[in-house]
Amino acid sequence: MSAPTGTRAIDRAAQLLVRVVENAEPETVTELAETTGLPKSTASRLVAALERQGLVQREGGRGSVHPGPVLVSFARRGVPNADLVELCGSSLDRLAEATGETVNLAVPAARGVEQLAQRDSRHFLGSTNWVGRTVPYHASAVGKVFLAFEAVRLPKQLEQLTPRTVIDRGEIEQALADIVSSGYATAVEELEPGLWAIAAPLRNASGVVAALSISGPTIRLHDGLLEELGRLLIAETAAVSARLQ
Repeated sequence: MSAPTGTRAIDRAAQLLVRVVENAEPETVTELAETTGLPKSTASRLVAALERQGLVQREGGRGSVHPGPVLVSFARRGVPNADLVELCGSSLDRLAEATGETVNLAVPAARGVEQLAQRDSRHFLGSTNWVGRTVPYHASAVGKVFLAFEAVRLPKQLEQLTPRTVIDRGEIEQALADIVSSGYATAVEELEPGLWAIAAPLRNASGVVAALSISGPTIRLHDGLLEELGRLLIAETAAVSARLQ
C-alpha cells in the first residue's frame, strides 16, 4: 500500500490523534493500528509525524502513545494561571498557617516547573521566595507529581528522577507508581542540600494541571512529618480539584 498523501493522510492522522486523546488507557503503535484499522507501518509514520509536532509522545517500556506537550498545554488553558492563583488562595493560607512552612502553587512548563504563588514560612530559615523561578522536574516534589501523573512526558529527565538510587528504568517507573499510589511526591535534599519538599496534584476534567507543595529545611524534618503533611495536602488538593471540575 502506498503512503497516504493529501487529505487522506490528514484524515488518518486526525483519526489516530482522536484515538490517543480519548483513550482511557494509552495504547502502543501496534494497538493503535489494530483499533483504527490502519496498517502498522502507516500508523507508525503518522505517530512519528504527530510526535515531531508535539501532539503526541511515546513513553514507557511498551512505547505507549500519550497526548504530547502541545495538547497538554492547550488543556491547561481552560484554567488560566491567574484564576488558579485566586482559587488556591485560601488553601495556600490554610496550609501555611497549619505548617508554618513555605507553601507554593506550581504548574508544568516547557523548561521545568513554574512557581505561581507562595505563602512564606513563619521562620527566618526557609523563607526563600520561589515565585517566578523554574525548578527541574526530576529533582523537585512538584516535578515528580507532574511526571507521575503524566502532566508532562520528559523521558530524559525521567531517567534522572532519583540519581543516587535508581538503577534502571523499572525502578524509575516503580517510583512514579508509588507516587500515584500515595497521592503525593517528596524530595529530600534533591533540589539542594538541606531542603525538603512534598507536593500533591490539582486536577480538572482534563487531568493534572497544577500542584500544591510544602517545603522547609531538613533541620525541622522529623520522623513522620512527610506522611502527616501528605495527608494534609491530599485533603486540600481534593477540595480545590472538586472546584476545578
